[in-house]
Amino acid sequence: MAAPPAIPRRGLFIGGGWREPTLGRRIPVINPATEDTIGDIPAATAEDVDLAVAAARDAFTRDGGNGWSRASGAVRAKYLNAIAAKIKEKISYLALLETLDSGKPKDEAVADMEDVAACFEYYAGLAEALDGKQHAPISLPVDNFKSYILKEPIGVVGLITPWNYPLLMATWKVAPSLAAGCTAVLKPSELASLTCLELGVICEEIGLPSGVLNIITGLGPDAGAPIASHPHVDKVAFTGSTETGKRIMTAAAQMVKPVSLELGGKSPLIIFDDVADIDKAVEWAIFGCFVNGGQVCSATSRLLLHEKIAERFLDRLVKWTKNIKISDPLEEGCRLGSVVSEGQYEKIKKFVSTARAEGATILHGGNRPKHLSKGFFIEPTIITDVSTSMQIWREEVFGPVICVKVFKTESEAVELANDTHYGLAGGVISDNLERCERIAKVIHSGIVWINCSQPTLVQAPWGGNKRSGFGRELGEWGLENYLSVKQVTRYCSDELYGWYQRPSKL
Repeated sequence: MAAPPAIPRRGLFIGGGWREPTLGRRIPVINPATEDTIGDIPAATAEDVDLAVAAARDAFTRDGGNGWSRASGAVRAKYLNAIAAKIKEKISYLALLETLDSGKPKDEAVADMEDVAACFEYYAGLAEALDGKQHAPISLPVDNFKSYILKEPIGVVGLITPWNYPLLMATWKVAPSLAAGCTAVLKPSELASLTCLELGVICEEIGLPSGVLNIITGLGPDAGAPIASHPHVDKVAFTGSTETGKRIMTAAAQMVKPVSLELGGKSPLIIFDDVADIDKAVEWAIFGCFVNGGQVCSATSRLLLHEKIAERFLDRLVKWTKNIKISDPLEEGCRLGSVVSEGQYEKIKKFVSTARAEGATILHGGNRPKHLSKGFFIEPTIITDVSTSMQIWREEVFGPVICVKVFKTESEAVELANDTHYGLAGGVISDNLERCERIAKVIHSGIVWINCSQPTLVQAPWGGNKRSGFGRELGEWGLENYLSVKQVTRYCSDELYGWYQRPSKL
């Protein structure tokens, strides 16, 4: 296999240009599939956040906002489409960077980059459509007032994003926020920032007005926390762990600052005994938990099987899982790469060992693949004999680990599905569509999949309930996240309003 290219050395992207972090510190970049250091990224601090926020504020207000925030949606759409075109030009290179940085299979990274381009194009379309939605009239029961609605950008937004889909998760926030007319400070995870920094290069190449998008990298306490608490950031959008989400909410609450949070999950997948094609259901079960190494907030990691098919299903599940190609993620046909870091690798192993200690059965996996002596690789893992009090049932693993419980009745399945603090997603597989629709209504989550798991469509809303957060990304709902609604009302009668008595004319 040819050696990968050298990783470009980037600074912080602030105000349309590049600069070294104020304190001059950098963070090594580790390829998780080889454990080699392949480069470094800048380590921003609060001083750099101040500069980025000031650049974003200047871009928002420059020329009375006519350059960006008050420009027509068609103007902003031109830039978003240009970004999409550049992403398409660079798909192979960006996918390679994503794979080297995160350990995900190259095929998955290519699909991610295609989704990135599609997302920018989609929000370019919504930006243009926004022009036609301004001054929408409000129907009133009186004739002496007329009202209409303006949709305006919230302002400067802080976007804090995770490492599991580095550029894609950033795009879910960047594209709609810029479409709305906001300006932004993006802070990706320090564990996988390379493609987000390349987004800065693309913004330079297409001539995005300076300061509209600023990209800073660094550790959460040093660079993320100052964004959440910054007095000149008007909104924070965050994807990541529930615990970090709580801290962001606390910081934002001091200034009554709006937040949207997409947090953890422990999603169920219910499979009934009426499925005619067991292998079709098995493939969705493994895709739902093992794609992207299981490092997916919506992973359907709690598998609920009807007792009549459980034994046969598990037999096929193990056979399918053994057939997954685990390899260097750059190899052709790889379907399971490494996890993102040594810390995540050790965390996943600890979950598996705790499950075993608590009495669960490791039906398959749980170890390092024998043919891979280096890198943070772990076999896809199937755990049975699980009780609802076990850690593996209750806590998010964020790795290729699925736990299994058997049920007898539909009501028991629903009760087990909803037995979680989380509420991001859930799924049901059955040949009885009436049953599927019925269960979709009673699963306590923001997303429900029928006869599948994990399809993610830019046109459809994405977000959860309970400890999985609040707010919706993607679709028109993603744009609304970054808009403020203003009511404008005009008195249109020639007569006095008549509430007070007119004084006499002397």
